[in-house]
Amino acid sequence: MCPVEPLSNDSIADTGPAGGSAPPDVRDAPPPVVRGEPVELCAGVFVIPDNRVPLVPNIGIVVGERAALVIDTGLGPRNGARVLDRARRLAGDRPLYLTTTHFHPEHGFGAQAFKGAATIVYNRAQREELRRKGAGYTGMFAGLGPHVAAALEGVESVDPDMVYTDEAEIDLGGHIAVLRASGPAHTGSDQTVLIDGRVLFTGDLVETRMFPILPYFPPFDTDVDGSGWIALLDRLLADEPEIVVPGHGEVADAGLIREVRGYLDHVRAETRRLRADGVSVDDAAARIDRDARARWATWDNPEWIGFAARAFWHADTGVDAKG
Repeated sequence: MCPVEPLSNDSIADTGPAGGSAPPDVRDAPPPVVRGEPVELCAGVFVIPDNRVPLVPNIGIVVGERAALVIDTGLGPRNGARVLDRARRLAGDRPLYLTTTHFHPEHGFGAQAFKGAATIVYNRAQREELRRKGAGYTGMFAGLGPHVAAALEGVESVDPDMVYTDEAEIDLGGHIAVLRASGPAHTGSDQTVLIDGRVLFTGDLVETRMFPILPYFPPFDTDVDGSGWIALLDRLLADEPEIVVPGHGEVADAGLIREVRGYLDHVRAETRRLRADGVSVDDAAARIDRDARARWATWDNPEWIGFAARAFWHADTGVDAKG
């Protein structure tokens, strides 16, 4: 393990995309603490709900006859320790595995609590993306507010015990977990976890009643791929999951995947239409923002709409968002 230090020069922590967009303000939100007890979705498959607290993810625990799998950790080492404690209570003395849906801090920066207590499994691209970007994202998140910075105190980056390239299968005994490297989409190295062909853990590829996060932060991070994301959602729908556990928000069924796909497809189509009409990127982002807020009026975090428009614009034109 090695300390993760925020970048001291220009970094993701210092940037907001062109046009005045900024991530949601979480300074007045509750502390990002994993709370509550695991809820059983079906036999042996549990989720610790996020309760719609910003920067708290839904966390999965799958308990088989021979081993148990934890999916995501929460933000920082103390949340990781809380999740480990709950997993141990469910799993008893069974061996533990840990995997994370992507490298972002609220999903994986509690992994150090599991070092030596579980076999940590990442896809190869996720390990490399964490190494490249982990420090920058630590700095960005710490700058979101004192309660977030406090959760990240003492955070250390950990390398996985096992890596895979495309797909890995873990037989827990009575439950089969299929880990699939799926990026680039939300990040360059997303991962989905499908349990028994029925329960799908999506990470932030899918969220309930929240605008999808397209983290387009030029020039520091432009790996988000909106069109790849849409294609990936089509593949997830083809799996016909019965239960969908989103990265944030309430557990749902496959209809949730269709909702998120519909939004992304709408933003892509509108971006292309407005660009073809000669509208500037700033005006296009503003128009799409107004329209999406009206169409999806019950969704949280509309601040991310402009990021989505700029990400699609950049992907189609190959120029910086300021261009």
